[in-house]
Amino acid sequence: MKKQIPYGTQSISSEDIKAVSEVLKSDFLTQGPQVEIFENKVKEYCGANFAISSNSATSSLHLACLALGVRKGDIVWTSANTYVASSNCALYCGADVDFVDIDPDTFNICPIKLEEKLIIAKKNKKLPKIVIPVHMCGQSCDMKKINGLSKIYGFKLIEDASHAIGGSFRNKKVGSCEYSDISVLSFHPVKIITTGEGGMCLTNSKELARKIELLRTHGVTRNKDIMEFNSDGPWYYEQIELGLNYRMTDIHAALGASQIERIDSFVEKRHRIASNYNENLIDLPLKIPFQMEKTYTSYHLYVIRLVLEDLDISHLDFFKNLREKGIGVNLHYIPVYLHPFYRKLGFNKGYCQAAEDYYSNAISIPIHPKLSEDDQRYIIKIIRETALKKSK
Repeated sequence: MKKQIPYGTQSISSEDIKAVSEVLKSDFLTQGPQVEIFENKVKEYCGANFAISSNSATSSLHLACLALGVRKGDIVWTSANTYVASSNCALYCGADVDFVDIDPDTFNICPIKLEEKLIIAKKNKKLPKIVIPVHMCGQSCDMKKINGLSKIYGFKLIEDASHAIGGSFRNKKVGSCEYSDISVLSFHPVKIITTGEGGMCLTNSKELARKIELLRTHGVTRNKDIMEFNSDGPWYYEQIELGLNYRMTDIHAALGASQIERIDSFVEKRHRIASNYNENLIDLPLKIPFQMEKTYTSYHLYVIRLVLEDLDISHLDFFKNLREKGIGVNLHYIPVYLHPFYRKLGFNKGYCQAAEDYYSNAISIPIHPKLSEDDQRYIIKIIRETALKKSK
């Protein structure tokens, strides 16, 4: 069997290794100067006013919900087609969650279905406090339309941009918070750039930034401007909120600060790979990714959707055949509400039909900067053979 070609993986350079090595030789391993350097680089790249790093995107989502005051009795909506972290963050705050169905072309929250759901929720007096659109595969949701709905129905917006740093919407970088209160990024190894593990909240609100920063570090501050009592001495600090330990280390931040120098080349390579797939798979009984106007995707994922009625092979067998041939395909994602935990909350099959249709025929194929031309030719060859194979 051919060696396994992963659907995604990190690209580590000698400069990355040097940056991390220098931190290991320094006086700071955690919350030193590299954290601020990395935060500054990301906010400048994305065009946001403030950036607060954390140890994961899941932590950043939780911090974003806390900063916006999510609590028991509130309702948070997100996409049905996402990883569980996008909804779990609301449950951590004691809120209830609900799901919005997707656009079958973009795989993102469908603005039309969102508006229909909001109309019903308003009548029932169950409007969401927060909506969390997820930029699936690296393509931005239609944030202008969703932002317009937020003005009408009074909810706040957290962009789950875990897939999407390096992308843009309407000539603004994803993460600029042009149409949202907070944007959340992920730096997991399979994402566009990596810190090993790590995440970040971006915002244009000074108040929200201060809140997130405080909550990230136990709710403890040394800032005299927000302390309640006079200082007892230079050692003095106060806990003024119930926070968490969600800090990023200098080791992780140094890797991220080095990686972001290559982010545009990473995204350009992903676009070249996607263009090659588009050219060589378009004639097959499958659907290649659709790109919405005025968006520039980061191509974190490249998802094909099988047209099963035109194939002589099932979704499962197609998937297994690629895996058996050494192609590390995956499926992003199982609709969140179909997981046992969420079914126990009252969700059932059939709740978001477009997301379930997507799940029935989607396959994520390899796309990452380390993917060689030979490996891509091999992937295309196997997909073509599998798609065109006729049953005897």
